Amino acid sequence: MEAKRLSYGEGRFMDLIWDNEPIPSGRLVELCREKLGWKKSTTYTRLRLLVEKGYVKNEDTVVTSLLSREEVQASESAYVVAETFSGSLPGFLVSFLGGKTISEEEAEELKRLIDEHKEG
Repeated sequence: MEAKRLSYGEGRFMDLIWDNEPIPSGRLVELCREKLGWKKSTTYTRLRLLVEKGYVKNEDTVVTSLLSREEVQASESAYVVAETFSGSLPGFLVSFLGGKTISEEEAEELKRLIDEHKEG
């Protein structure tokens, strides 16, 4: 999967789209003014950039995502593991936990997820 990365502002903008799609672009402008403090021109500039990047489409003034929140989160997480932890998922987990303890339920959930994603 190609790394799909969002800046902080783009992520907040995409959250508004994901939470409200399909959304008329005029309503998106209102939401961005209310939630992000953006002007109309800022919203349309950011929208155009996300269209160019392939995250969203704006057809007949209705905005919808082309990538799900989960797809973007997976890509961004893979990028962090690859770039910061040399691709080591265990290294990421050790750093993420940082000496914290997890509940028995969380440990069981992690074991289940690992079993689901094992090779072979």
